[in-house]
Amino acid sequence: MEQRDVLVVLFDGVQALDVTGPVEVFHGAALGVPGAYRIRTASLDGAPVRTTSGLTLVPDLALSAAGAPDTLLVPGGEGTRVPDPRLVDWLREHAHRARRKVSVCSGALLLAEAGLLDGRRATTHWGLCATLAERFPAVRVEPEPIYVRDGDLATSAGVTAGIDLALALVEEDHGRDLALAIARHLVVFLRRPGNQNQFSAQLAAQTAQRRPLRDVQQWITENPAADLSVDALADRAGLSPRHFARAFRDEVGMTPGRYVDRVRLEAARRSLEDTVDGIEQVSRRCGYGTPEAMRRAFLRVLGASPAEYRRRFRPAGAVPQPA
Repeated sequence: MEQRDVLVVLFDGVQALDVTGPVEVFHGAALGVPGAYRIRTASLDGAPVRTTSGLTLVPDLALSAAGAPDTLLVPGGEGTRVPDPRLVDWLREHAHRARRKVSVCSGALLLAEAGLLDGRRATTHWGLCATLAERFPAVRVEPEPIYVRDGDLATSAGVTAGIDLALALVEEDHGRDLALAIARHLVVFLRRPGNQNQFSAQLAAQTAQRRPLRDVQQWITENPAADLSVDALADRAGLSPRHFARAFRDEVGMTPGRYVDRVRLEAARRSLEDTVDGIEQVSRRCGYGTPEAMRRAFLRVLGASPAEYRRRFRPAGAVPQPA
C-alpha cells in the first residue's frame, strides 16, 4: 500500500482547530490502517508559530524541505488576512506538485492569493465568502456548501467543516468503514454531505426589525407543523398578506415561503439526528405532511433522502423506529 503524505502548512495567526481537526482524522486513519498516511506540519522557516488563540505549534520542518506531498492542507486563521508574501509565493510555486490541494476556512484566501482558485469552484467560512468573491472575481464562490470539490482542489467552510472534508478524503482513499470508525472515535457524525448548508435558517436569515415580524419568525421556528401559509402568518402579524410578504422579505432577506422551507428542513434534520422516530412521524411533526414531500425536499437541498441522511448521522447504536 502506498503511503500518502499529508503536509499541513503553518503560519503565525493560524486557527488551531483548522489544523488539529483534519490532523486527528488523518492520524486516526493511520492508526486504523498502519502506513496509510504520513502527517507532517511545516512553516516557512521551520520555526514555531503562534495560533490565533495563543497556542504555540512546533512544525516538523521548513516548507523548503517538504518535497511534493500527496495532500497539501492549508488551514485558515487571522494570518490569512494579510498573508506573508513569502508564503503566497511558496504556494504559487509549489502547490501544483501536490495531488490534492485542500483548504479549511479562510485558507481559501491564501490559495486564491496564489492564483490557485482562478476559474475554480470554491467555498470558505460564510462570513468571508463575500470577501473572497470581491477580492478574487475569477473564483467561482459557492457560499452555502460546507465543502466544495473541484477536481484536485477541495475547499471547506469553518473549523468543523474541515473535519467533514478530511473524513470525505479518507473515505475516498480507504473506504467508508475506516472513515466511520474515525468519526465514531472523534464523536462526530459521518458525514455531512458537502452541499449541506453552512448555517441554520435562523443564522442564514436576518432578524426582522419590527416586533410582529420577529414574533412570527419565532412562531415559525417553534411550530413547523402549523399552517404557515402567507395568509396565516400575515393574520398572526396583524398585516395584510401583501404587506406582510413585502415587509418580511425586506426585513428578513428572504420570502416567507423560503424561510418556512429552511426551518422545516432544519427541524427534520435535527429530528433524524437526535431521535429514533419513524420517517412518517418526523415528516408530520416538521410540517411536510407526507414522507414523500419530505424526501423531495431533502433530495433537492441535501442531495440525500431522509433515510440516507439518518444513516449517515445517526449515533452508533441508535435504532430508528419503522416509518
